[in-house]
Amino acid sequence: MRFLHLILRLTLLGFFGALWLLAGVYLYLSPKLPDVETLRDVKLQTPMRVFTNSGDLIGQFGEQKRNPLPYEEIPQQFVLALLAAEDDSFFQHSGIDLMGLMRAVSELVLTGQKGSGGSTLTMQVARNYFLSLDRTFIRKFNEILLAVEIEKALDKEEIFELYFNRIFLGHRAYGFEAAAQVYYGKGMSELSLAQFAMLAGIPKAPSRNNPIRGPEAGEQRRNWILGRMLALGYITPTEHADAAARPVTAKHHGAKINFAAHYAAEMARQQMLQRYGMSAYNDGYRVYTTIDSKLQQIAQESVARGLFTYDKRHGYRGAEQQLPPPDPNAYADSQASKWLEVLASTRIIAGLRSAIVTKLYEDKVDFIFADGSSNELFWDNGLKQARPYLSENSRGPAPDLPADVVAVGDLIRLDVNDEGEWQLSQIPAAQAALVSLSPDNGAIVSIVGGLGFEQSKFNRATQAQRQPGSNFKPFIYSAAFDTGLTAATLINDAPVVFEDSSLEGLWRPENDGGKFYGPTRLRWALTKSRNLVSIRLLQQIGVAKVISYAERFGFDTANFTRDLSLALGTHAVSPLQLASAYTVLANGGYRVEPFLIQRIENISGDVVFQANPLTVCRTCVEPNGNNALSAADEATAELSMEEILAKREPSLSEHPKAPRVMAADVNYIIDSILQDVITKGTGRRALVLEREDLAGKTGTTNGPMDAWFSGYNRDVVTTAWVGFDSYTPLGRREFGGTAALPIWIEYMREALQGSPDVERPLPLGIVNVKIDPKTGLLAKPGQKNVISEYFRESNVPEQEAVEDGTGAGNQGTDDLIQDIF
Repeated sequence: MRFLHLILRLTLLGFFGALWLLAGVYLYLSPKLPDVETLRDVKLQTPMRVFTNSGDLIGQFGEQKRNPLPYEEIPQQFVLALLAAEDDSFFQHSGIDLMGLMRAVSELVLTGQKGSGGSTLTMQVARNYFLSLDRTFIRKFNEILLAVEIEKALDKEEIFELYFNRIFLGHRAYGFEAAAQVYYGKGMSELSLAQFAMLAGIPKAPSRNNPIRGPEAGEQRRNWILGRMLALGYITPTEHADAAARPVTAKHHGAKINFAAHYAAEMARQQMLQRYGMSAYNDGYRVYTTIDSKLQQIAQESVARGLFTYDKRHGYRGAEQQLPPPDPNAYADSQASKWLEVLASTRIIAGLRSAIVTKLYEDKVDFIFADGSSNELFWDNGLKQARPYLSENSRGPAPDLPADVVAVGDLIRLDVNDEGEWQLSQIPAAQAALVSLSPDNGAIVSIVGGLGFEQSKFNRATQAQRQPGSNFKPFIYSAAFDTGLTAATLINDAPVVFEDSSLEGLWRPENDGGKFYGPTRLRWALTKSRNLVSIRLLQQIGVAKVISYAERFGFDTANFTRDLSLALGTHAVSPLQLASAYTVLANGGYRVEPFLIQRIENISGDVVFQANPLTVCRTCVEPNGNNALSAADEATAELSMEEILAKREPSLSEHPKAPRVMAADVNYIIDSILQDVITKGTGRRALVLEREDLAGKTGTTNGPMDAWFSGYNRDVVTTAWVGFDSYTPLGRREFGGTAALPIWIEYMREALQGSPDVERPLPLGIVNVKIDPKTGLLAKPGQKNVISEYFRESNVPEQEAVEDGTGAGNQGTDDLIQDIF
């Protein structure tokens, strides 16, 4: 009896001692506990996503892959799978499962090892959001206390949602929606019961149980969870049997991007980083760009096709790699394994797959892909056409046999022809860029910085600084018209030699083709891109005047050459800068600024930034009749874009109006000449588009090293460039009209869909006059060989041509030529 008394007393003392201990621990730890109310406003690290203007995902950036879901969007069958795996009494307990804790403690005491565990979902939420992963009793007590507090502050659905969206599930996936995308390339709502159970089994051991790294362990855990669901009555025996029989189908999926637009997405990433710092990667921003989904894809296809077409004109450069031929003393499987390793590490670029030649025949070759599959490449599918590259100007003879083109062990590139057969190809050595803007507000509609981002992350549309060549001439001619010269002004197209220290001695500029045509009207000179006329024109109006005028179009003139070579576009610009300048020509004379980000939304869907660009008002009537620049316009034209943006008045109802920087009459005349470039000049290939509202200009630099075409109508401006990153020549038969213009045409064929083909209205102050084509003077009454020309009212010729081709009075043709030589 006394023994029982002793046992009872010791039990009571132990019980009260435990209570005192727990109370002491509570009093010690509770003041240090974090405020669980912060869970209501918790910010999960969610990656930044970049979209086109129509909502297509083109980029995702952030260390953690996460896509939070509210509880009501979580499939109920997955809720049951997770409860079966982690905490089947979750909706009944108050944060702590006493039986589970006692079981875990007994296992720890008896075996010295952590067994089944006793953490509820609520305790795991407390650990994941507030505590470290250190396995200590103090942390466990904190976890228990926090779980109780969490249960008081939040309802069960909120707690489940927090767990669902925070838990780490391997392969940088945080939260089950992100894990569904990573492992299955689908959202949670699209998964099967077997896939639900597979994901529910990962939290116990993310490295061991994830279905990519540990498919066997993952399958065992999945089947155990399915058994638990059956035992708990969550699923039927039929559902259990079906799900347990399913194979493991998980594989790694990247971000579910609708289509690749890496250069645009990277530009958006850089701008977000400048705006928000490193938080841009983790705060769940949704960035909506000005990119048009359809046109962006067309732009990428046009650039690739243009480069492949150029590349084929210059011959086959040989295998991308030459791997050792098979060793007759080695196992065939060993040799194949080495080849497959090389193929697996070789990226697909511009859609071209890599393959290795395994056997040669007289009319075909055999090859293997990285997955071990083999196929055939027939003689007519690129082998027959593969004349060897000798230089940019020459190719070798056509091959007679496949052995003249490839050898066993060659790593080659292949694509699929129109008949669905493999054909020989190669990655072009040249590069290209394309940028397309809305002339009304500068929105970047599409932008391509090279053949493929996977090949080179260098964005040639924004980062490359290349000489524009004749693409710059319209701005020189615009400056000339602004000073009072006309499209009928004659400038002598004749050889000239300059001796100028800034040009490093003697300079003998030439026209393309080496021909000279004597006195030439400015309209015809720009249409035919006559170099000597442009040089003389620049010398007449002054280099400083042209550079000052060019600043109105947004050019950064700090590094412009201060000599006459400027007439040939020897300064460096990016394709984006050039396209931006052409928007002024396209929109009637207004300055707009290129922009990419249309709006930014935070993780809650609130708009935190909305673009408010300078915008051309087509329906506005200006005080000066939309013609010459007013005094205010002149003042604004001299400002930098930063100063213009600082002076603008913010408006909630409409965008700020773009400032006029070019007189409407000058703009109209230069536009009419650039239309002639399309119909009569170096841009005639564009006539295939069968439109009358197109204007543009080719550009080719010495070498030629750069090929350009910039062109537009009233709704879209596009610049295309082709060249080598190494600044080597493209080939003597390559020009802006042969290398860059085909890219522009293919893109604009789609970009112009829906854009009406309308004639530009004649602005006030412009008159159309009949002139003599030889002298540029007024045509005589009844004269037959006349042409029409546009003039500013103040610059209409006052003299008439006479029969011998001179003007009236004593002034001869030589005096009429605006030429200082």
